[in-house]
Amino acid sequence: MQFCVFVAKKKNKLKRIFDIIVSLIGIIILSPLLIIISLKIKLHDGGPVYYKAKRVGKNSKLFLMYKFRSMVLDADKIGASSTTLNDPRITPVGQFIRKYKIDEIPQLYNVLYGHMSIVGPRPQIEWAVKLYTETEKKVLSVRPGITDYASLKFSNEAEILEGSLDPDKTYMELIHPQKMLLSLEYIKNQSFITDLTIIIKTITKILYKS
Repeated sequence: MQFCVFVAKKKNKLKRIFDIIVSLIGIIILSPLLIIISLKIKLHDGGPVYYKAKRVGKNSKLFLMYKFRSMVLDADKIGASSTTLNDPRITPVGQFIRKYKIDEIPQLYNVLYGHMSIVGPRPQIEWAVKLYTETEKKVLSVRPGITDYASLKFSNEAEILEGSLDPDKTYMELIHPQKMLLSLEYIKNQSFITDLTIIIKTITKILYKS
């Protein structure tokens, strides 16, 4: 038992070191893009560049997840939490950065701060976590991530929700159960090779869109 605990702690430490290195490199390499997108968002309507979303992290601790703001001001007060493909709240700049997942890049800062990991189950909002089953709550035992198998499979989530009268309900009934299965499977078989595979597949999928 002690050996298993030692191995688990070692894996977690190595994963954390990997996260720090990758997030630092990513921030440095992508800094010109970060500056350009920041200026475009600011010039569009003068509002804040970043959207800080309250999310549930490891061990149910709340944290603020950073994203480039892709929607109009106070969008969360005038619509559902889930977003459809042609959601009228999305700005012109937002359409572009959402398509290529550029809006997620600021989460590299969350990784650096220790709130998130590069690879892991996507963080959820509080009301959704309250609906988790006991089995699903296992995803809260690890740091949430920027990408994972569920993110890859449902990269077209907005398209799936398009036309739904209640996007949040459709998400919880149709997409959420499948995402949970994939996230739990990832936790069960988590490894450096698995993380590397997911990262490569994520980058390839984004580049393929261009």
